Amino acid sequence: MAPIKSRKHTQSRFNQHVSTALAAMLLPVAAHAADAPAKPQALQEVTVVGNKTSNDFKADKAASVKYTEALINTPQSITVIKRELIEQQGAVTLTEALQNTPGVGTFFLGENGNTNTGDAVYMRGFDTSGSIYVDGVRDVGSISRDTFNIEQIDVLKGPAGTDSGRGAPTGSINLASKQANQEDAFYSSVSVGSGSKKRASADWNKLIDSNTGTAFRLNVMDQDSGVAGRHEVKNKRWAIAPTISFGLNGATRAHLSYLHVKQDNVPDGGVPTIGFPGYGGPDPVARPFLGKAPMVDPSNFYGAQTDFNKVTADMLTIRLEHDFAPTLKLQNTSRYGKTKQDYLLTSFMGSAENLKTPLAGDPSTWLLVRTLPTVKDQENQILTNQTTVTAQFDTGAVKHSLVAGLELTHEKQTNYGYVGTGTLPTVSLYRPDSNAPVAGLNLRRSGAGSEGSTSTQSLYLFDTLKVGEQWQFNGGVRVDHFNTSYTSLALSTEKSHPKLPVGTLVPTSFSPSDTLVNGKLAALYKPTPDSSVYAMIATSKQPPGGANFALSASANSAANPKFDPQATTTKEIGAKFDFLKQKLSLTAALYRTDVKNEVEQDATDLNAYYQTGKKRVQGLEIGITGEIMRNWLVSAGYTRMDTSVESGKIVTASGANNLSYTPKQAFTSWTSYTLPFGLKVGGGARFVDALMRGTDGPADKPTPTPTKTESYWVFDAMASYSVSKNVDLQLNVYNLANKAYVGAINKSGYRYTPGTPRSASLTANFKF
Repeated sequence: MAPIKSRKHTQSRFNQHVSTALAAMLLPVAAHAADAPAKPQALQEVTVVGNKTSNDFKADKAASVKYTEALINTPQSITVIKRELIEQQGAVTLTEALQNTPGVGTFFLGENGNTNTGDAVYMRGFDTSGSIYVDGVRDVGSISRDTFNIEQIDVLKGPAGTDSGRGAPTGSINLASKQANQEDAFYSSVSVGSGSKKRASADWNKLIDSNTGTAFRLNVMDQDSGVAGRHEVKNKRWAIAPTISFGLNGATRAHLSYLHVKQDNVPDGGVPTIGFPGYGGPDPVARPFLGKAPMVDPSNFYGAQTDFNKVTADMLTIRLEHDFAPTLKLQNTSRYGKTKQDYLLTSFMGSAENLKTPLAGDPSTWLLVRTLPTVKDQENQILTNQTTVTAQFDTGAVKHSLVAGLELTHEKQTNYGYVGTGTLPTVSLYRPDSNAPVAGLNLRRSGAGSEGSTSTQSLYLFDTLKVGEQWQFNGGVRVDHFNTSYTSLALSTEKSHPKLPVGTLVPTSFSPSDTLVNGKLAALYKPTPDSSVYAMIATSKQPPGGANFALSASANSAANPKFDPQATTTKEIGAKFDFLKQKLSLTAALYRTDVKNEVEQDATDLNAYYQTGKKRVQGLEIGITGEIMRNWLVSAGYTRMDTSVESGKIVTASGANNLSYTPKQAFTSWTSYTLPFGLKVGGGARFVDALMRGTDGPADKPTPTPTKTESYWVFDAMASYSVSKNVDLQLNVYNLANKAYVGAINKSGYRYTPGTPRSASLTANFKF
């Protein structure tokens, strides 16, 4: 252990009071010593013992107050990604940080010409984008979340309905923000790298008054970068996050936080899959040579210079905490959040009519007709108040940890329709020119659009019962009552409304309401103080339109309010072990998730639809996190998932009975070691198995595009060295082998997002 070094400080008022009190108590002792005869005295040996239960990679607990127990005593799968691990990897976005949990990623590019401009996260076979939370509050809007103000990321796998309300069937993600504390510290970093990366951030914490426990913290970030391996695509953003806290050393604490994010990006519509394994060409009879065409350059940009993606997000949070007693605490969180996104994307479909081949033998003459200009003008708002009470008490031999809460939330989403997108010029398939002007581009609102809002009143209750030193039982229930109001205005066409003039605004309105009840029950046994085995069952529900507020009158749409909520049940058994004086954690879990009430078409009456569909995800997940030995840290995870459609139509383009965008196997790892002379070296490996894409039509219909992506390995490395006590340099190199792979693919298989090629980033870190 390193020796403790003292630092001289001017005494604070608190220290002066303590010194005076100590002197007063010691005066009688000193007087007695002066009168007593001098003689040698034997001193008793004093031994101080302490265990370090956490380190740079291993967390003790999840951030939410709903989890009262340490992770080892929490009977469900939770992955905690700490800030130190994120910083070692140079991860600057949520999706980059989520690479530390296996089988979770942005595997789906989008459909109908769209591209995913936010954190489009898939987890265990289902889209989890609508189940992302910041400090326990749902974060709405299509935004790429930055890690500059994040302390840790909690990935809850399995239904989170009891914890958070409506949500994705297979889990949720909670981002814990940085908070002011009672230390004076300043951290800053400057990065440059591949793809014209330029980024700077600063984290300043100041103790204003030690007597009142008042502190201020400011996090800022600015980035202007391209994307390694992609022409024209840009990620430009800046953000500021001030926080002030009061009463940090008292029973009553108040925290006021604000987050402002501004993004001005160039979106990526993807690259044609021409030439990929499994690509057969969209015109096999008339133009069989298309099925043998060479691949396009993965760095090609098929958008236009006029494309943009502008996002503004604001979040104001007030959190109040009060300790009535060490065993009775209250927390109240109020938040107003608003996210606005405007974007224009030039996209395409590589169908037969959109691929022109004037000279069959000369690919340089081949053209791509772009017919899908996509506009999005969306505003999301959320206003919420959460009150949670936690209490510890005994009833006879049983110890209770009770959590009870009330949550009132109002969410609103507004979408505006546009006209004037112009006529996209045809571009060369192999040498596209983004400077080609878009004829007639004059964006203006058409009057069409939609507005949806949901008000939710929620009550929840959890209790952890400890019976002796080895048994623990956990139960929870949540009741959500919601009222949704949705109105859409669509422009009529000759086909949709033959009796109306073309362009007439046609309204559609819905006002559904319902009450959702979710619960979970678990039993946990501790063979030793540093281990546990458990069994858990939990439920979750997602009402029609619950993910994006968009309701539908279509008979075949799961967003039609006439249908029941999608219902999920997960069963899980697992084990957790802490080794090496609680510095290293090993987890393992077997689970099965069944999702029912999926909308399916009747086999005989093609106009009738029923909720007879059922999907299943089951698998194994193993993780190890922490310190193997002094200065050697590791974080790794492996998952194997078997997915199937138990009832209903096949959802993959290949016809295989699996869920789309879900790797059968996935592995992730990162390790670092600090050498005696101060050099830190690290590296990691990621494996993602083949991904089955979805289908736009019948699964047995022949498709000219790849039905799946190939599996891949990616290896990264890092080296860091402390130039002085205040400055260190860090070099990250990504994709060491320069592996070409598919990061995401769209539903039709015509477009994909290339994985990042070999790239590097150099960061200078400053700390005072």
